[in-house]
Amino acid sequence: MKRDNLVRLARFKVAEKRRQLEQLELMMGEFARMAAELDNQIVNEEKKAGISDVQHFAYPTFAKAARARRDNLTNSVKDLKVQTNAARLALEEAEAELLHSEKLEQRDGSREESESRREAVG
Repeated sequence: MKRDNLVRLARFKVAEKRRQLEQLELMMGEFARMAAELDNQIVNEEKKAGISDVQHFAYPTFAKAARARRDNLTNSVKDLKVQTNAARLALEEAEAELLHSEKLEQRDGSREESESRREAVG
């Protein structure tokens, strides 16, 4: 029975690690989409103003702010990639732990079966 709890705990850990990984990947995709939208807005604003030089005194304020936000999102995506790699490693470890727990439970079950057969024969 104790091994059963160990297996259930390992399965829970695997499910939690998968959920975390999926959430990180979803966030990365959303941030990348938002950065692409900001890129389009920056281009449109620059076309409207007729100025694409960021150093120009009349460069649109909205475009400057959008650039800063886009750069922050891009940096966040980079950070999330690092977290995603760590989450993948944690998931692999949890899956290995689950496999080990299942093997132990199976071995214990086989041992209990053979003991009960010996008792029935003996």
